[in-house]
Amino acid sequence: MPQKSVPQPKLIFEKSSPGRVGCNLPIADTPEVDLNAVLGEVRSELNLPEVSELEVVRHFTNLSHINYGIDTGFYPLGSCTMKYNPRINERTAGVPGFTHIHPMQPPTTVPGALEVLAEVQEFLCEVTGFDSITLQPLAGAHGELSCLMLIKAYHESRGEGEQRTVVLVPDSAHGTNPASAAICGYAVKSIPTLPNGGCDLEALEKALGPDVAAFMVTNPSTLGLFETHIQEICRLVHDAGAQVFCDGANMNAMVGTTRPGDHGFDCMHLNLHKTFSTPHGGGGPGCGAIGLKAHLEAFQPVPVVVRTESGAIELDYHRPHSIGRVSAFFGQFLMEVRALTYLMAFGKEHIADISRYAVLNANYVKARLKGVLPAAHDRPCMHECVLTAEAYKKLGVRALDLSKRLIDYGFHPPTNYFPLIVPEAFMIEPTETECRETLDAFCDALISICNEAHADPDLLHAAPNTQIVGRLDEAAAVKNLDVRWRKPVPVSV
Repeated sequence: MPQKSVPQPKLIFEKSSPGRVGCNLPIADTPEVDLNAVLGEVRSELNLPEVSELEVVRHFTNLSHINYGIDTGFYPLGSCTMKYNPRINERTAGVPGFTHIHPMQPPTTVPGALEVLAEVQEFLCEVTGFDSITLQPLAGAHGELSCLMLIKAYHESRGEGEQRTVVLVPDSAHGTNPASAAICGYAVKSIPTLPNGGCDLEALEKALGPDVAAFMVTNPSTLGLFETHIQEICRLVHDAGAQVFCDGANMNAMVGTTRPGDHGFDCMHLNLHKTFSTPHGGGGPGCGAIGLKAHLEAFQPVPVVVRTESGAIELDYHRPHSIGRVSAFFGQFLMEVRALTYLMAFGKEHIADISRYAVLNANYVKARLKGVLPAAHDRPCMHECVLTAEAYKKLGVRALDLSKRLIDYGFHPPTNYFPLIVPEAFMIEPTETECRETLDAFCDALISICNEAHADPDLLHAAPNTQIVGRLDEAAAVKNLDVRWRKPVPVSV
């Protein structure tokens, strides 16, 4: 496969030429002011680059071509659902009627915005099978924490708040699960995973007791596998008086096909910025909406967006048992506009296509790579496949080496070393938006790299070899970040 090196760009400072300007400023028609007298001591030189407008435009346009994004390439990051976000979503989120309103306006002045919130909640209730949805949480982990706060309030209302102090979490869980439980004041106990990738029901049953508040389970799991005994899991937890939380980070595998609320879950967080198409991976903002069953509704955050019998939308603040606000206003409103656009575009007739194609693509990648990167568990996967590169350790090659070499082939690497229980984990989520040609090109590249691992391991150790920056000491790069430009000191001869 052809590998083209990226030319080393010059810094904007290196393109600077004394006296060159990129704009024409009007002649000042106001009295001259002594800035030192007004502002205090100011710098005599700002050391700004002196370049023309054309050079500025070319410089940043060329830099943008070097950057990697969903508009330029495939993101196989497992557990992240980095899919294409249709441009129509951005158009609707940019409608002035949505962007120019203020959250403190009287509700009577924003009926359209309230209708958006209500419709998103109603769509999500139907898709998930929960009785109620709140859109306040601002991201996935925030949604987890909010669900645990609801569970805590529920146990306290039953006089069991001080008794139930433990949250159970599978050893394959996202790291945010135990973190959210700890922040909420719970002790965390780990539940092991069986060799087939499922939850160890026997270990779970032994861990359940009067001190357990909840079991946090991701379904499909971070191994990319559906918990086949999920209804039995929920029954066991409920029989012990505890609640079951579903981590909805992997909802992309279930949209329109099966509903978590029908499995027995009490509450669940949803990543609208992943499953329901908003700019995940672009730096924010997120939306960690949560779904809950009727017995938890009394505790949900206020204000609650409700539709009256007449069809009007109201904000209900009269919830005496509410956990209060979990964000300043109504969540990330423009994320909800995007999600509504996405849901309406698919409609009830086609929404299941999301999960069908996501699962199909993941199983296709798994099948194509089985000769070089076997699956951690030999079962049909869901939206992502978790493979293992453990066999290459005897060659001195790690999963990280394979991923770094993928950059030379023009692909963003997948997730490595997660879940932690899989040695040399290679986690790939192709999502439903990638075509077969893209998946074939990606698989061909990985197969070629795995062959290189046998023929020339050092080539992988040095990768990436074609980019502006080669292999970094990643810990040092984060801890000793230095992005300040310093004017070179002239060297005397």
